Amino acid sequence: MLWGINRVLAELEARKRPIRVALIGVGEMGTDILAQTSLMKGIKVVVAADITAEKAIQSAIAAGYKTSQIHVVDNSTKMDEMIAEGFSGILLTENADMCFSLENVDVFIEATGKPEVSAKYALMALRNKKPYITLSVECDIAVGPILYWYAQQKNTVYSLAAGDEPPALQELYDFANALGFQIIAVGKGKNNPLERFATPKTCYEEALKRGVNPYRLCEFVDGTKTMVEMAAVSNATGLIPDVRGMHGPHANLADLLKVFRLKKYGGILNNEGIVDFVIGDVAPAVFLVFTTSNPRLIHALKLRSMGDGPTYLLVRPYHLCSIEVPLSAAVAVIYGKPTMAAFAGYVADVMAVAKRTLLPGTSLDTIGGFDYFGLIDKASKVREENALPIALAEGVRVIRKIEKGEIIHLSDVESPAQSVLWKLRDLQDKWLNGLVPNDSLLQILDTLAL
Repeated sequence: MLWGINRVLAELEARKRPIRVALIGVGEMGTDILAQTSLMKGIKVVVAADITAEKAIQSAIAAGYKTSQIHVVDNSTKMDEMIAEGFSGILLTENADMCFSLENVDVFIEATGKPEVSAKYALMALRNKKPYITLSVECDIAVGPILYWYAQQKNTVYSLAAGDEPPALQELYDFANALGFQIIAVGKGKNNPLERFATPKTCYEEALKRGVNPYRLCEFVDGTKTMVEMAAVSNATGLIPDVRGMHGPHANLADLLKVFRLKKYGGILNNEGIVDFVIGDVAPAVFLVFTTSNPRLIHALKLRSMGDGPTYLLVRPYHLCSIEVPLSAAVAVIYGKPTMAAFAGYVADVMAVAKRTLLPGTSLDTIGGFDYFGLIDKASKVREENALPIALAEGVRVIRKIEKGEIIHLSDVESPAQSVLWKLRDLQDKWLNGLVPNDSLLQILDTLAL
Protein backbone atom coordinates (compact mmCIF):
# COMPACT_ATOMS: atom_id res chain seq x y z
CA MET A 1 0.00 0.00 0.00
CA LEU A 2 2.35 2.67 -1.30
CA TRP A 3 -0.22 5.24 -2.32
CA GLY A 4 1.45 8.08 -4.21
CA ILE A 5 5.09 7.09 -3.76
CA ASN A 6 5.55 6.95 -7.53
CA ARG A 7 4.54 10.60 -7.77
CA VAL A 8 6.91 11.63 -4.99
CA LEU A 9 9.76 9.79 -6.71
CA ALA A 10 8.86 11.47 -10.00
CA GLU A 11 9.02 14.86 -8.26
CA LEU A 12 12.48 14.05 -6.87
CA GLU A 13 13.58 13.06 -10.36
CA ALA A 14 12.26 16.31 -11.82
CA ARG A 15 14.11 18.31 -9.16
CA LYS A 16 17.29 16.31 -9.81
CA ARG A 17 17.37 15.33 -6.13
CA PRO A 18 17.15 11.53 -6.22
CA ILE A 19 17.41 9.41 -3.11
CA ARG A 20 21.06 8.34 -2.94
CA VAL A 21 21.57 4.73 -1.95
CA ALA A 22 24.68 2.93 -0.72
CA LEU A 23 24.34 -0.79 -1.44
CA ILE A 24 26.36 -3.19 0.69
CA GLY A 25 26.69 -6.56 -1.03
CA VAL A 26 26.19 -7.08 -4.76
CA GLY A 27 25.60 -10.80 -5.04
CA GLU A 28 22.44 -12.20 -6.59
CA MET A 29 20.09 -9.96 -4.62
CA GLY A 30 22.29 -6.89 -4.83
CA THR A 31 22.61 -7.24 -8.60
CA ASP A 32 18.82 -7.28 -8.89
CA ILE A 33 18.64 -4.12 -6.78
CA LEU A 34 21.13 -2.41 -9.08
CA ALA A 35 19.11 -3.44 -12.12
CA GLN A 36 15.79 -2.33 -10.63
CA THR A 37 16.93 1.08 -9.42
CA SER A 38 18.31 1.78 -12.90
CA LEU A 39 14.69 1.75 -14.13
CA MET A 40 13.25 3.87 -11.34
CA LYS A 41 12.73 7.60 -11.03
CA GLY A 42 13.90 9.52 -7.99
CA ILE A 43 16.21 6.90 -6.52
CA LYS A 44 19.74 5.89 -7.47
CA VAL A 45 22.43 3.56 -6.16
CA VAL A 46 25.42 5.90 -6.04
CA VAL A 47 27.86 3.49 -4.41
CA ALA A 48 28.05 -0.29 -4.06
CA ALA A 49 30.48 -2.32 -1.99
CA ASP A 50 31.52 -5.95 -2.16
CA ILE A 51 34.42 -8.14 -1.06
CA THR A 52 36.27 -7.74 -4.37
CA ALA A 53 36.07 -4.92 -6.86
CA GLU A 54 36.04 -7.41 -9.72
CA LYS A 55 32.89 -9.06 -8.38
CA ALA A 56 31.24 -5.67 -7.95
CA ILE A 57 32.19 -4.69 -11.51
CA GLN A 58 30.73 -7.88 -12.97
CA SER A 59 27.52 -7.38 -10.97
CA ALA A 60 27.18 -3.80 -12.20
CA ILE A 61 27.65 -4.95 -15.80
CA ALA A 62 25.10 -7.74 -15.29
CA ALA A 63 22.67 -5.11 -13.96
CA GLY A 64 23.00 -3.09 -17.15
CA TYR A 65 25.75 -0.57 -16.45
CA LYS A 66 28.31 0.17 -19.15
CA THR A 67 31.98 -0.09 -18.24
CA SER A 68 32.32 3.65 -18.86
CA GLN A 69 29.78 4.28 -16.07
CA ILE A 70 31.68 2.21 -13.49
CA HIS A 71 34.41 3.71 -11.30
CA VAL A 72 36.27 1.98 -8.48
CA VAL A 73 37.07 4.48 -5.71
CA ASP A 74 38.63 3.73 -2.33
CA ASN A 75 38.84 7.23 -0.90
CA SER A 76 35.79 8.47 0.98
CA THR A 77 36.51 12.15 0.36
CA LYS A 78 36.80 11.57 -3.38
CA MET A 79 33.67 9.43 -3.35
CA ASP A 80 31.66 12.08 -1.49
CA GLU A 81 32.84 14.74 -3.94
CA MET A 82 31.83 12.68 -6.98
CA ILE A 83 28.38 11.98 -5.51
CA ALA A 84 27.88 15.67 -4.65
CA GLU A 85 28.87 16.65 -8.20
CA GLY A 86 26.16 14.36 -9.57
CA PHE A 87 28.32 11.60 -11.05
CA SER A 88 25.97 9.76 -13.39
CA GLY A 89 27.47 6.29 -13.13
CA ILE A 90 28.11 4.06 -10.13
CA LEU A 91 30.99 4.08 -7.67
CA LEU A 92 32.33 0.74 -6.45
CA THR A 93 34.55 -0.15 -3.53
CA GLU A 94 35.94 -3.12 -1.62
CA ASN A 95 35.82 -1.07 1.60
CA ALA A 96 32.25 -1.31 2.83
CA ASP A 97 33.14 0.26 6.19
CA MET A 98 34.18 3.44 4.39
CA CYS A 99 30.69 3.88 2.96
CA PHE A 100 29.25 4.61 6.40
CA SER A 101 31.29 7.81 6.68
CA LEU A 102 29.86 9.25 3.46
CA GLU A 103 27.90 12.48 3.87
CA ASN A 104 26.16 12.32 0.49
CA VAL A 105 24.33 9.04 1.03
CA ASP A 106 20.69 9.11 2.14
CA VAL A 107 20.05 5.44 2.92
CA PHE A 108 21.86 2.11 3.18
CA ILE A 109 20.65 -1.20 1.77
CA GLU A 110 22.45 -4.26 3.14
CA ALA A 111 22.32 -7.41 1.01
CA THR A 112 25.29 -9.45 2.24
CA GLY A 113 23.28 -12.44 3.47
CA LYS A 114 25.35 -12.54 6.67
CA PRO A 115 23.62 -11.79 10.01
CA GLU A 116 26.92 -10.87 11.69
CA VAL A 117 27.73 -8.34 8.97
CA SER A 118 24.19 -6.99 9.01
CA ALA A 119 24.31 -6.35 12.77
CA LYS A 120 27.61 -4.49 12.51
CA TYR A 121 26.52 -2.31 9.62
CA ALA A 122 23.15 -1.59 11.21
CA LEU A 123 24.91 -0.03 14.18
CA MET A 124 27.26 1.93 11.92
CA ALA A 125 24.39 3.38 9.90
CA LEU A 126 22.14 4.15 12.86
CA ARG A 127 24.95 5.82 14.80
CA ASN A 128 25.24 8.22 11.88
CA LYS A 129 21.45 8.68 11.84
CA LYS A 130 21.11 7.13 8.39
CA PRO A 131 18.19 4.84 7.45
CA TYR A 132 19.21 1.19 7.21
CA ILE A 133 17.36 -1.39 5.11
CA THR A 134 18.36 -5.03 5.54
CA LEU A 135 17.57 -8.21 3.66
CA SER A 136 18.84 -10.28 6.62
CA VAL A 137 15.72 -11.69 8.26
CA GLU A 138 18.02 -13.87 10.39
CA CYS A 139 19.65 -10.82 11.94
CA ASP A 140 16.24 -9.25 12.50
CA ILE A 141 14.81 -12.16 14.48
CA ALA A 142 17.93 -12.18 16.66
CA VAL A 143 18.34 -8.48 17.43
CA GLY A 144 15.55 -6.69 15.57
CA PRO A 145 13.86 -5.34 18.72
CA ILE A 146 16.98 -3.56 19.95
CA LEU A 147 17.87 -2.22 16.50
CA TYR A 148 14.34 -0.90 15.98
CA TRP A 149 14.49 0.83 19.38
CA TYR A 150 17.92 2.28 18.65
CA ALA A 151 16.76 3.69 15.32
CA GLN A 152 13.88 5.46 17.07
CA GLN A 153 16.29 7.06 19.54
CA LYS A 154 18.39 8.29 16.63
CA ASN A 155 15.34 9.65 14.76
CA THR A 156 16.05 7.40 11.81
CA VAL A 157 14.84 4.10 10.35
CA TYR A 158 15.77 0.46 10.76
CA SER A 159 13.72 -1.77 8.45
CA LEU A 160 13.46 -5.15 6.86
CA ALA A 161 13.39 -4.83 3.10
CA ALA A 162 10.24 -5.21 1.03
CA GLY A 163 10.06 -8.13 -1.36
CA ASP A 164 10.05 -11.29 0.71
CA GLU A 165 7.08 -13.00 2.34
CA PRO A 166 7.33 -11.29 5.76
CA PRO A 167 6.86 -7.72 4.45
CA ALA A 168 4.16 -8.98 2.07
CA LEU A 169 2.36 -10.40 5.11
CA GLN A 170 2.94 -7.15 6.98
CA GLU A 171 1.06 -5.41 4.17
CA LEU A 172 -1.92 -7.77 4.52
CA TYR A 173 -1.82 -7.52 8.31
CA ASP A 174 -1.74 -3.71 8.31
CA PHE A 175 -4.68 -3.63 5.89
CA ALA A 176 -6.87 -6.00 7.92
CA ASN A 177 -5.79 -4.61 11.28
CA ALA A 178 -6.46 -1.01 10.25
CA LEU A 179 -9.98 -1.99 9.17
CA GLY A 180 -10.62 -3.53 12.58
CA PHE A 181 -11.01 -7.14 11.46
CA GLN A 182 -10.17 -10.00 13.81
CA ILE A 183 -7.14 -11.78 12.40
CA ILE A 184 -7.19 -15.55 12.77
CA ALA A 185 -4.06 -16.57 10.88
CA VAL A 186 -1.40 -15.33 8.49
CA GLY A 187 0.84 -17.58 6.48
CA LYS A 188 2.92 -18.38 3.44
CA GLY A 189 3.18 -21.21 0.99
CA LYS A 190 6.06 -23.69 0.94
CA ASN A 191 6.63 -25.09 -2.54
CA ASN A 192 8.68 -28.16 -1.62
CA PRO A 193 8.37 -31.07 0.83
CA LEU A 194 9.39 -30.52 4.46
CA GLU A 195 12.43 -32.65 5.29
CA ARG A 196 13.87 -31.49 8.61
CA PHE A 197 17.07 -33.53 8.30
CA ALA A 198 17.81 -32.60 4.69
CA THR A 199 21.41 -31.67 3.89
CA PRO A 200 23.14 -30.04 0.93
CA LYS A 201 24.09 -33.58 -0.13
CA THR A 202 20.48 -34.82 -0.23
CA CYS A 203 19.46 -31.61 -2.02
CA TYR A 204 22.32 -31.68 -4.51
CA GLU A 205 20.59 -33.24 -7.52
CA GLU A 206 17.55 -30.98 -7.23
CA ALA A 207 19.79 -27.94 -6.73
CA LEU A 208 21.70 -28.89 -9.88
CA LYS A 209 18.46 -29.06 -11.86
CA ARG A 210 17.38 -25.65 -10.59
CA GLY A 211 20.80 -24.07 -10.96
CA VAL A 212 20.95 -23.00 -7.31
CA ASN A 213 23.38 -23.50 -4.44
CA PRO A 214 22.58 -26.76 -2.54
CA TYR A 215 22.89 -24.95 0.80
CA ARG A 216 20.45 -22.31 -0.41
CA LEU A 217 17.93 -24.95 -1.46
CA CYS A 218 18.43 -26.93 1.74
CA GLU A 219 17.44 -24.05 4.02
CA PHE A 220 14.07 -24.06 2.28
CA VAL A 221 13.65 -27.85 2.22
CA ASP A 222 14.54 -28.31 5.91
CA GLY A 223 12.04 -25.59 6.82
CA THR A 224 14.49 -23.23 8.48
CA LYS A 225 13.87 -20.33 6.11
CA THR A 226 10.13 -20.57 6.70
CA MET A 227 10.65 -20.66 10.48
CA VAL A 228 12.84 -17.56 10.33
CA GLU A 229 10.44 -15.65 8.10
CA MET A 230 7.41 -16.36 10.25
CA ALA A 231 9.29 -15.45 13.43
CA ALA A 232 9.91 -12.04 11.87
CA VAL A 233 6.17 -11.77 11.20
CA SER A 234 5.46 -12.65 14.84
CA ASN A 235 7.80 -9.96 16.11
CA ALA A 236 6.25 -7.39 13.80
CA THR A 237 2.59 -8.20 14.44
CA GLY A 238 2.36 -9.93 17.82
CA LEU A 239 0.82 -13.03 16.22
CA ILE A 240 2.26 -16.26 17.62
CA PRO A 241 3.16 -19.75 16.42
CA ASP A 242 0.29 -22.00 17.52
CA VAL A 243 2.64 -24.92 18.17
CA ARG A 244 6.40 -25.41 18.04
CA GLY A 245 7.46 -25.55 14.41
CA MET A 246 3.94 -24.44 13.32
CA HIS A 247 1.40 -26.85 11.85
CA GLY A 248 2.48 -26.68 8.20
CA PRO A 249 -0.51 -28.58 6.81
CA HIS A 250 -0.75 -29.91 3.28
CA ALA A 251 -3.38 -27.61 1.81
CA ASN A 252 -4.21 -25.65 -1.30
CA LEU A 253 -5.52 -22.13 -1.59
CA ALA A 254 -9.09 -23.38 -1.80
CA ASP A 255 -8.68 -25.23 1.53
CA LEU A 256 -7.32 -22.43 3.70
CA LEU A 257 -10.58 -21.26 5.27
CA LYS A 258 -11.44 -24.82 6.31
CA VAL A 259 -7.97 -25.57 7.66
CA PHE A 260 -7.22 -22.36 9.54
CA ARG A 261 -10.03 -22.36 12.06
CA LEU A 262 -10.23 -23.57 15.64
CA LYS A 263 -10.34 -27.31 16.27
CA LYS A 264 -13.84 -27.02 17.69
CA TYR A 265 -14.95 -25.78 14.26
CA GLY A 266 -13.17 -28.57 12.39
CA GLY A 267 -9.86 -26.81 11.80
CA ILE A 268 -6.33 -27.37 13.10
CA LEU A 269 -5.88 -24.40 15.43
CA ASN A 270 -5.59 -24.34 19.20
CA ASN A 271 -5.62 -20.53 19.16
CA GLU A 272 -6.48 -17.66 16.87
CA GLY A 273 -4.01 -14.93 15.99
CA ILE A 274 -1.28 -17.23 14.71
CA VAL A 275 1.45 -17.53 12.08
CA ASP A 276 1.85 -20.66 9.96
CA PHE A 277 2.67 -22.09 6.54
CA VAL A 278 1.17 -24.58 4.11
CA ILE A 279 2.58 -27.09 1.66
CA GLY A 280 0.53 -26.98 -1.53
CA ASP A 281 -0.28 -24.61 -4.35
CA VAL A 282 -0.15 -21.41 -2.28
CA ALA A 283 3.46 -20.33 -3.00
CA PRO A 284 4.53 -17.72 -3.97
CA ALA A 285 1.45 -16.16 -2.39
CA VAL A 286 0.94 -15.11 1.21
CA PHE A 287 -2.44 -15.14 2.93
CA LEU A 288 -4.45 -13.83 5.85
CA VAL A 289 -7.61 -15.30 7.35
CA PHE A 290 -9.91 -12.89 9.18
CA THR A 291 -13.40 -12.69 10.61
CA THR A 292 -15.96 -10.16 11.81
CA SER A 293 -19.12 -10.44 13.88
CA ASN A 294 -20.72 -7.28 12.48
CA PRO A 295 -23.90 -8.33 10.57
CA ARG A 296 -23.71 -5.38 8.20
CA LEU A 297 -20.11 -6.18 7.26
CA ILE A 298 -20.88 -9.89 6.86
CA HIS A 299 -23.55 -8.89 4.34
CA ALA A 300 -21.18 -6.42 2.63
CA LEU A 301 -18.40 -9.01 2.35
CA LYS A 302 -20.80 -11.49 0.78
CA LEU A 303 -21.82 -8.88 -1.80
CA ARG A 304 -18.13 -8.40 -2.64
CA SER A 305 -17.74 -12.14 -3.39
CA MET A 306 -15.73 -12.81 -0.23
CA GLY A 307 -17.94 -15.76 0.70
CA ASP A 308 -20.57 -16.55 3.29
CA GLY A 309 -18.21 -16.40 6.26
CA PRO A 310 -17.67 -16.66 9.12
CA THR A 311 -14.04 -16.42 7.94
CA TYR A 312 -12.60 -14.66 4.93
CA LEU A 313 -9.38 -14.88 2.96
CA LEU A 314 -7.00 -12.17 1.77
CA VAL A 315 -4.24 -13.20 -0.64
CA ARG A 316 -1.24 -11.37 -2.04
CA PRO A 317 -0.36 -13.66 -4.95
CA TYR A 318 3.22 -12.51 -5.44
CA HIS A 319 6.39 -11.42 -3.75
CA LEU A 320 9.18 -10.18 -5.98
CA CYS A 321 12.12 -10.49 -3.57
CA SER A 322 14.97 -8.10 -4.39
CA ILE A 323 12.96 -6.35 -7.11
CA GLU A 324 10.80 -4.66 -4.43
CA VAL A 325 13.66 -3.71 -2.11
CA PRO A 326 14.22 -0.14 -3.40
CA LEU A 327 10.70 0.76 -2.32
CA SER A 328 11.71 0.26 1.32
CA ALA A 329 14.60 2.67 0.85
CA ALA A 330 12.22 5.21 -0.66
CA VAL A 331 9.67 4.84 2.14
CA ALA A 332 12.39 5.23 4.78
CA VAL A 333 13.73 8.45 3.28
CA ILE A 334 10.45 10.04 2.14
CA TYR A 335 8.18 9.09 5.03
CA GLY A 336 10.69 8.22 7.75
CA LYS A 337 8.96 4.87 8.31
CA PRO A 338 10.10 1.24 8.24
CA THR A 339 8.43 -1.22 5.90
CA MET A 340 8.67 -3.83 8.63
CA ALA A 341 10.43 -4.15 11.96
CA ALA A 342 9.92 -5.76 15.35
CA PHE A 343 7.01 -3.44 16.15
CA ALA A 344 5.55 -5.94 18.65
CA GLY A 345 8.89 -6.71 20.32
CA TYR A 346 10.41 -10.11 21.01
CA VAL A 347 7.45 -12.44 20.41
CA ALA A 348 8.93 -15.49 18.68
CA ASP A 349 12.33 -16.95 17.89
CA VAL A 350 13.85 -19.90 16.07
CA MET A 351 15.88 -22.48 18.00
CA ALA A 352 18.61 -24.64 16.49
CA VAL A 353 18.10 -28.43 16.46
CA ALA A 354 20.88 -30.90 15.63
CA LYS A 355 20.62 -32.67 12.25
CA ARG A 356 23.33 -35.12 13.27
CA THR A 357 25.30 -36.02 16.37
CA LEU A 358 27.55 -33.06 17.10
CA LEU A 359 30.77 -33.71 18.99
CA PRO A 360 32.79 -31.29 21.13
CA GLY A 361 35.10 -29.21 18.98
CA THR A 362 32.69 -29.04 16.04
CA SER A 363 32.30 -25.58 14.52
CA LEU A 364 28.70 -25.28 13.41
CA ASP A 365 28.19 -24.69 9.72
CA THR A 366 25.68 -22.35 8.11
CA ILE A 367 21.89 -22.38 7.94
CA GLY A 368 20.92 -24.88 5.27
CA GLY A 369 23.97 -26.98 6.06
CA PHE A 370 24.69 -30.37 7.63
CA ASP A 371 24.55 -29.49 11.33
CA TYR A 372 21.19 -28.02 12.37
CA PHE A 373 17.72 -26.90 11.34
CA GLY A 374 15.40 -24.36 12.90
CA LEU A 375 12.13 -24.59 14.82
CA ILE A 376 10.01 -21.56 15.62
CA ASP A 377 8.44 -21.15 19.05
CA LYS A 378 7.25 -18.40 21.34
CA ALA A 379 10.16 -16.29 22.56
CA SER A 380 9.32 -17.19 26.16
CA LYS A 381 9.73 -20.90 25.37
CA VAL A 382 13.05 -20.36 23.60
CA ARG A 383 14.35 -18.48 26.63
CA GLU A 384 12.97 -20.99 29.13
CA GLU A 385 14.80 -23.82 27.37
CA ASN A 386 18.00 -21.79 26.97
CA ALA A 387 17.93 -22.76 23.31
CA LEU A 388 20.52 -21.48 20.85
CA PRO A 389 18.83 -18.96 18.53
CA ILE A 390 19.52 -20.12 15.01
CA ALA A 391 20.75 -16.71 13.89
CA LEU A 392 23.64 -17.05 16.35
CA ALA A 393 24.65 -20.58 15.37
CA GLU A 394 26.98 -20.21 12.40
CA GLY A 395 30.63 -20.69 13.30
CA VAL A 396 30.19 -21.31 17.02
CA ARG A 397 32.13 -24.14 18.66
CA VAL A 398 30.33 -27.07 20.29
CA ILE A 399 31.60 -27.90 23.81
CA ARG A 400 29.23 -30.75 24.74
CA LYS A 401 28.02 -33.77 22.78
CA ILE A 402 24.61 -33.13 21.21
CA GLU A 403 22.56 -36.02 19.83
CA LYS A 404 20.71 -35.89 16.53
CA GLY A 405 17.27 -34.33 16.99
CA GLU A 406 18.17 -32.57 20.25
CA ILE A 407 17.76 -28.85 20.80
CA ILE A 408 21.14 -27.13 20.85
CA HIS A 409 21.37 -25.12 24.05
CA LEU A 410 23.40 -22.01 24.68
CA SER A 411 25.30 -24.00 27.29
CA ASP A 412 26.31 -26.49 24.58
CA VAL A 413 28.38 -23.95 22.66
CA GLU A 414 31.13 -21.44 23.26
CA SER A 415 30.05 -17.86 22.68
CA PRO A 416 32.36 -15.93 20.32
CA ALA A 417 33.71 -12.98 22.30
CA GLN A 418 34.21 -10.67 19.31
CA SER A 419 30.85 -11.20 17.60
CA VAL A 420 28.80 -8.01 17.28
CA LEU A 421 25.67 -10.11 16.81
CA TRP A 422 26.28 -12.01 20.06
CA LYS A 423 27.08 -8.78 21.93
CA LEU A 424 23.86 -7.21 20.69
CA ARG A 425 21.82 -10.28 21.56
CA ASP A 426 23.25 -10.41 25.09
CA LEU A 427 22.50 -6.72 25.52
CA GLN A 428 18.98 -7.16 24.16
CA ASP A 429 18.29 -10.04 26.56
CA LYS A 430 19.43 -7.96 29.53
CA TRP A 431 17.41 -4.96 28.34
CA LEU A 432 14.23 -6.99 27.84
CA ASN A 433 14.69 -8.51 31.30
CA GLY A 434 14.91 -5.04 32.85
CA LEU A 435 18.60 -5.29 33.69
CA VAL A 436 19.68 -2.41 31.44
CA PRO A 437 17.71 0.87 31.59
CA ASN A 438 17.03 2.81 28.41
CA ASP A 439 19.47 5.65 29.10
CA SER A 440 22.29 3.20 29.75
CA LEU A 441 21.33 1.16 26.69
CA LEU A 442 21.63 4.18 24.42
CA GLN A 443 25.09 4.96 25.72
CA ILE A 444 26.23 1.35 25.33
CA LEU A 445 24.96 1.12 21.75
CA ASP A 446 26.68 4.39 20.88
CA THR A 447 30.04 3.01 22.00
CA LEU A 448 29.82 -0.77 21.49
CA ALA A 449 33.05 -2.03 19.93
CA LEU A 450 32.62 -3.14 16.32
